[in-house]
Amino acid sequence: MSGQAAPDGQRSIFILSPGDRDPLCRAAQEAGWRAIGARRATDAPQRFLRSDAQIALVDMRGGTAAKLIAPLVPAVDAGGCALVVLVDAAAVATLPQLFDAGATHFLVAPVTQPLLQATLASAQRLVERLGGGAMQSQRAQRIRRGDALYWEMDRDGAGLRLSESLARNLGIEAWQPTPSTLIHRLARNERKAVLNALEGMMQSGRPAAFAHAVPGRPGNRLVHHLRFVDGTVAADVEWLSDAQDQDVASRDNLTGLRSRQAALDWLDRRSGLPTTVVLLSISQFDRMNAAYGQVVGDALLGRIARRIEQIVDSVAGHAMVARIAGTEFLVGLTGEPAAAERATYLARQLIEAISRPFSAGDHLIRLIARCGIAQARAEDDATQLLRRAGAALADARQGGGEGIRIFSAEKRSRQLDADQLETDLRLALHRGEIGIVFQPQYPVYDHRISGVEALARWNHPIYGPLGAGILFGTAERSDYMLPLSAHIQAEALRQAAAWPSALSNLRLSINVTAADISQPGFMADFLGQVDRSGFPRSRLTVEITESGLIQDVDAAAALLTALRSEGLAVAIDDFGTGYSSLAYLKGLPLDYLKIDSSLAQDIAGSARDRIIVRGVIHMAKSLGLNVIAEGVETEQQLDLLAREGCDYYQGFLRSAGVSSPELISLVLQG
Repeated sequence: MSGQAAPDGQRSIFILSPGDRDPLCRAAQEAGWRAIGARRATDAPQRFLRSDAQIALVDMRGGTAAKLIAPLVPAVDAGGCALVVLVDAAAVATLPQLFDAGATHFLVAPVTQPLLQATLASAQRLVERLGGGAMQSQRAQRIRRGDALYWEMDRDGAGLRLSESLARNLGIEAWQPTPSTLIHRLARNERKAVLNALEGMMQSGRPAAFAHAVPGRPGNRLVHHLRFVDGTVAADVEWLSDAQDQDVASRDNLTGLRSRQAALDWLDRRSGLPTTVVLLSISQFDRMNAAYGQVVGDALLGRIARRIEQIVDSVAGHAMVARIAGTEFLVGLTGEPAAAERATYLARQLIEAISRPFSAGDHLIRLIARCGIAQARAEDDATQLLRRAGAALADARQGGGEGIRIFSAEKRSRQLDADQLETDLRLALHRGEIGIVFQPQYPVYDHRISGVEALARWNHPIYGPLGAGILFGTAERSDYMLPLSAHIQAEALRQAAAWPSALSNLRLSINVTAADISQPGFMADFLGQVDRSGFPRSRLTVEITESGLIQDVDAAAALLTALRSEGLAVAIDDFGTGYSSLAYLKGLPLDYLKIDSSLAQDIAGSARDRIIVRGVIHMAKSLGLNVIAEGVETEQQLDLLAREGCDYYQGFLRSAGVSSPELISLVLQG
């Protein structure tokens, strides 16, 4: 069988059997797996890596020597995969030796369907644990990477998501196509067949299909195989004619990502449009290859690609992800609000993901990544934009710090100069460079926005958009925290007070710093500011960081009590970043506890991580507090947080910070 990606929902298994390959492949297919079979062990590692399978099954029956699995073990270990051995009943005593040699699971002949399914399910769970959690949806990856002809409807049937290749072949350029967009691309005499197939499947619940000519390409036809996936309509699409889908040639064979040429083509198609490129490079990978061998290196590149996909999917959604050289990867982002800030955040997440150790048998392999970021100029072609991203990457390799450099659309490559930032901050307020965005907050079981947190952004004339971390860090160093905090609070209240009636149920959370609450007369000044703005006290939440409270718990308790008596709600922000005892919370009058993003994201980590997060949530609930999780980036994190009793969440999973007009649009659109 070919080494192309399996249909959605179907996992792949690589089977090595010198004498019984075909029957084993049929058994795996009947169990719902896509099987890639081989008889020879000599090129098995290379075929396994190309197969996109994460489980290898080796037939050891008939006294086959254990050395049959030896060539596969490095690729299996480095790829975070599972290795199943099939033995005769008389050879069960040899299993300890096979496990020592690298096997992870076993089957004893004769193989029954229930036993095969159970063993493969167990092996897949191991793969998921080694991958750091449940695997990302293969369907979503295919739509994002565009390495298949595929589409699916939104759950409400109003929207359509197409793989890049299918959209290109059908000539669909709409950013948010609908089912009618697809139907109207077809000839009039072919549209009725589409509607009949959809209607028939809806009524019967059984798969259906329809075929049509490719618009503008006489003689070329596509067939759409319809089915239900997770309660929505989806379709795998294939050629009926001899037309060659060039998408296969545009994929990198080793990682399954887009190729360098595909990335260049994508960038050329976006010429003149707002585009940002993140170029990531793995440092000193040649030393790793020398130490562990080429097979391990190739397998690791595949695992690196999966981590990159996972981060991009959670942070950036629709993006071009490509391998453009040996250890260099490209992420292409389309124009969006705060594109430079989003690219920088994405780069930090990618560097952190690559720095987490990779397991290869008994070894842990640690890698270092660097990122260069370039924003497109109007006159840039793909080569020029990629060259500037490469220049930023070269700067990142030579410099220290977090390993990120940026070429903005107007400026040269830059790194943040802390001394210059302190000087610039004193002019920033007067220049109107300090702006406000609002990050939506959602109930865990509802898609409607229930509140927002006001966040500060510094639109620096040289460095571009800078986040709150850099802004407040600079303010703290330059003793400029009080005027900065007062400006942010006033601006957030002013904008929120001007919201239309459609937003009259939204709560507003604003941050109050330790420097603020230490000032004499803070409470009277703050309440006066709130009342002058016209924003209702009953919809305002004051967020104070944990570190700002624990300096003097008694004084903090008195302040919070007074604020609540004046009609405001109170939250502890960034909980989990300090070193205080959980017990001190019982002495503070609170309404909300906000779990810091690093702690919220830990819930998808190890069992110990989940126990800690669970304990914090349950403790807060037992004290009658609502719990808000910050920095939620994946559906898995949200699902686990919801199960433990979290009430609200915010993060890139649903929305980054948006401007006030964008927030109004989000609410009005439902």
